[in-house]
Amino acid sequence: MAGTIQTMILTPRSTQTPSFRHQHLNFTATRTTAYSTRSVFFTRSRSISFPLRIRANQGPGQIDDNGSGGAKTLGKSLLNFADNNFLPLALIGGVVLGLANPALGCLADKYYLSKFSTIAIFITSGLTLRNGEIGDAIEAWPVGILGICSILLFTPYLSKIILQIQLQPQEFVTGLAIFCCMPTTLSSGVALTQLAGGNSALALAMTVISNLLGILIVPFSISKFIAAGIGVSVPTKELFRSLVITLLIPLILGKVFRESLKGLADYVDRNRKLFSKMNAIFLSLAPFIQVSRSRSMLLMVKPSVFLVAVGMGVILHLVLLSFNVFAIQGFSMVSGTNQLAFAKKKNATAYVLVASQKTLPVMVAVVEQLGGAFGESGLLVLPCVAAHLNQIIMDSFFVNFWLRKDLASESAKVA
Repeated sequence: MAGTIQTMILTPRSTQTPSFRHQHLNFTATRTTAYSTRSVFFTRSRSISFPLRIRANQGPGQIDDNGSGGAKTLGKSLLNFADNNFLPLALIGGVVLGLANPALGCLADKYYLSKFSTIAIFITSGLTLRNGEIGDAIEAWPVGILGICSILLFTPYLSKIILQIQLQPQEFVTGLAIFCCMPTTLSSGVALTQLAGGNSALALAMTVISNLLGILIVPFSISKFIAAGIGVSVPTKELFRSLVITLLIPLILGKVFRESLKGLADYVDRNRKLFSKMNAIFLSLAPFIQVSRSRSMLLMVKPSVFLVAVGMGVILHLVLLSFNVFAIQGFSMVSGTNQLAFAKKKNATAYVLVASQKTLPVMVAVVEQLGGAFGESGLLVLPCVAAHLNQIIMDSFFVNFWLRKDLASESAKVA
């Protein structure tokens, strides 16, 4: 505001205030000639001895209020804070709204709004997908293979460690163990990678492939790590069809729109920040709907027990992040000819964000098909809802921290 508003200070020439006696004599002396110099006396007697601030864009009668400048500065600071932290604020807002008005979230769930939001995220991802980014994803194929292996083969082993924990109800522990066997998130990993400036095409590839392969691998993982060899029935065909409809087809449609509609690619590239915020809003619908659905059951659980389950979810995500950070660093040092792919910051960002998250919708679909084999379905899902929200909110703050750090380093280079 200081750079756009100019201030002029008008002060009278005389800065000395005459004494009361002098004022009285002066008034008496001028009184005799008041009738002859009435207009002159009127003008001079109206002189004001304090500075008058007038904005450059104001009329002469508009005086600047000292409080308005502070209010505008505060408002601008709040807007900047909201702009820099849009994703975590949107997610937290979804959680708060779900707790405050669960009926609205249940209504949104009734009309499959969460599925439509996922479709919208992947259409947007296709719209923003440049041809050069596809080439970057192909070049980073070793990182993609590592990510898929981490998601579907390595991290499910954590479920055996989680099952050693004793907690009542035991469904909380079992639910988190099942959560470990899931593929990556359907949308948040991609959205966060785009916000962080990572290799979004690589993130898309890992997301789509891990979820499609996960339909085949998840039943075996649950049987091996959780059910101790007992066969479980998972709706493979239904899940596969659902993922193709909500992930693959919208992504292809978005890319087709980008390439076929004249001028659309340029418009999207000029407004990438706007599309990122749109993705953040779509992403915030997931916690809003999940919290709305689980609110009644959440109130039935002891707060201390639920906080322990939430803490377990936080620790699980930190372990996944740490594992994947060490994995990408290790492969960048020993991978030989593929070292460049692992060492690229964009590839590493996409790998860490996508491979460290687990999806909730697929987990819910699997639990619903288990028919209570591992306990009450609602109690199995409840801690995973918290873990799902925790990983998105935590990663959004990490992304904001990385962006601020990159901005600071760029500013230091320019200076």
